[in-house]
Order: sequence, then C-alpha cells, then structure tokens
Amino acid sequence: MIQKLSSEERATQLAQLAGWQAVDGRDAIKRKLKFADFNEAFGFMTRVAIKAQEMDHHPEWFNVYSTVEITLSTHDANGLTERDVKLARFIDQISAGK
Repeated sequence: MIQKLSSEERATQLAQLAGWQAVDGRDAIKRKLKFADFNEAFGFMTRVAIKAQEMDHHPEWFNVYSTVEITLSTHDANGLTERDVKLARFIDQISAGK
C-alpha cells in the first residue's frame, strides 16, 4: 500500500517544488500555470496526461483558455505521497518558466 508522507517529509518535499503550495484543509498540493494560449495549455495537459497514465496516477485539474490549475493528492492513501512529488517534478520539468 502507498504510504502518505509524514509532516516532515511533506515540508521537505514541498520546499523543493517551485510554485507548488499546500492546499488548505486537505493533504494535497496545487499549482497554477499560465501559458501563451489554449493550444499551448492543452499540449502541456496532454504531456502530463500521458505521464500520469504511465504512472497510473491522475491529477485533478481545471483549464480555462491558457490557465491550468493542478491539484495532486493520492486518493488511495488519502493524502500526499511520493507519487505526487514525482508527478509534480515532471510537471515542473516540462513547464519550466510558466
């Protein structure tokens, strides 16, 4: 079974993730990204979707035109896990500068 990160692990990992914030009232992290236009935002979402499917770990997200809001939490563990951190790092890598 997937284990939730401890409070200390969560704080350490979050400090290493650029642009990610803890979600109030929930054991999750979130990030908002702004792209040049809808096409760029959708292309980004497609890349994340492919990686998420490979990981069998799917984000919660919301898209309006050029803005993508992402929330990561592992439902099976009822909180933040290493899977979320790994997907967040991938997202950071492909969205550098956004």
